[in-house]
This record gives sequence, C-alpha cells and structure tokens, in this order.
Amino acid sequence: MKRTRSARRGSPKLSQLRILCAASLLAALSIVLGKYLAINITDSIRLSFENLTILMAGIFFGPIIGGVVGLSADLLGCMLVGYAINPIITAGAALVGILSGLVSLPFKRGGRPISPLGIFLSVYTAHIVGSMLVKSFGLWVYYSTPIPVLLVRIPVYLTVAALEGSVICLLARNRLFTGELNHLKR
Repeated sequence: MKRTRSARRGSPKLSQLRILCAASLLAALSIVLGKYLAINITDSIRLSFENLTILMAGIFFGPIIGGVVGLSADLLGCMLVGYAINPIITAGAALVGILSGLVSLPFKRGGRPISPLGIFLSVYTAHIVGSMLVKSFGLWVYYSTPIPVLLVRIPVYLTVAALEGSVICLLARNRLFTGELNHLKR
C-alpha cells in the first residue's frame, strides 16, 4: 500500500501531541533551572536561567505555547518547592513566553529561520517587560522589596538575557536541532 504525502507528514493531532510533549518538557526544565539550580544572591534576587526554556517555547512554538509554558512552570515550580504563589510574578512568567513569541513572529515570515536580531529582540523585550517590570512589581507589592534592591535586578536580567539569547541563537543555527523542531511541527 502506497503512503500518500499527507500520511507521511502526520495528522494535525499527532503534531499537536508532539508540541504538547515538547512544551511539557520545556516547562519541567524551567522548573529545574529556576527552582533547583538557581543561585540566590539576596531574598529578592536569584540568578537563574528559568526563562530560557520559556523563551524557547515562545520563539519556536508561538506566543500561546510560550505563555502556557511560563504559566505552568511558575505555578508547578512554586507548588513543588513550597513557595507562595504570587499571581503578579506568575503573570510575568507567562508574559515572558507570550512576548517572546509575539516579537519573534515578524522575523519568521516566509518559512526562513529566525535571525539573531529577532531572537535577541524577543529575549530582551520579554525580559524587560516580564522580568524587570512585572515580576519586580510583584516583589514590591507582595513582599515590600525595597526599590534599590529591585534596581539590582536590571543588570542581572540584562546579563542573563544576553546569555539566554546566545544559547537560543546557537540552537537556532544547529541543523540537528532545527530538523527535530521541524519534525515536531509536521
């Protein structure tokens, strides 16, 4: 029996299931990177790469998947570690995924791979709004974190964004990685 072209590509439901599995893995990795491998500088400042996989979800799978990965990673991570859930910080985590996905969309037109400019613009926009503004506001509102302490988050997140953007650029240029990514979407 000869397979048709559409049968080789797979069904839309199978593609959705693959993306759901990849998103779940990205959320789990975010929990590990953010809650278990983070370095606490102060009570309000952690050095972590928890947003790396949230950014990847937004850039590679779009703003909806990115937002869901950010939301679920923050909620599940807080429950696993015993942190109180701060809805403003959770919204900031979701915004990181949503904004990285939205900003990257114009750079992926025509089926071409996303450019380094698109990646870094997505990463920095997501970090400035989601991490520096929204999450810092959540720390200020819920925990009365002093403004000078929150200002220290700016250079920390600018540095982390540069590192995360570099990792995502390397992955986006890797043919094996992009081949697997394209396979997930088929």
